[in-house]
Amino acid sequence: MLIALTGTPGVGKSTTAKILKDRGYNVQSVNELAERFNCIEDGIVDVDRLSRIVEGEMIVEGHLSHLLNPEVAIVLRCNPLKLKERLKSKGWDEEKVLENVEAEIVDVILIESLEYAKEVYEIDTTDLSPEEVANAVEEILKGKGWKYKPGKIDWISEVGEFIEDLMRKDL
Repeated sequence: MLIALTGTPGVGKSTTAKILKDRGYNVQSVNELAERFNCIEDGIVDVDRLSRIVEGEMIVEGHLSHLLNPEVAIVLRCNPLKLKERLKSKGWDEEKVLENVEAEIVDVILIESLEYAKEVYEIDTTDLSPEEVANAVEEILKGKGWKYKPGKIDWISEVGEFIEDLMRKDL
């Protein structure tokens, strides 16, 4: 079974993937798989080609992993206010920060996941430790993920009054 661990950059995918790998799960990076199978051209991952090649029982981590037609997509989410702080602290260019914050606000990866995966779950990582996020992923993998079904996270209603400030470059 192919499982996608996906989400906007900065939500905790890589950290969660490392914990799951340490717990014995077969976790692969979408970028490393793309390199291994020669699915990168001009710096862009050919997800269509990669989706035809990748098979087996594994968790594929990366913000493109949900495009590989997985059986299950687990979308990690983060409050846009906190996400903006995280991306800025990583030294990201302001345009990229705002692009990813906007993508998180309007559910881009969740919507794409619903198109490509048979089952979709979402986890709000905003106030969870990395271990708690990994525990939530394990709940889903063990068939106990009913509380992570999509539709409960609504960033627009949560940050609505701050959207203009959030999308300003100087903040």
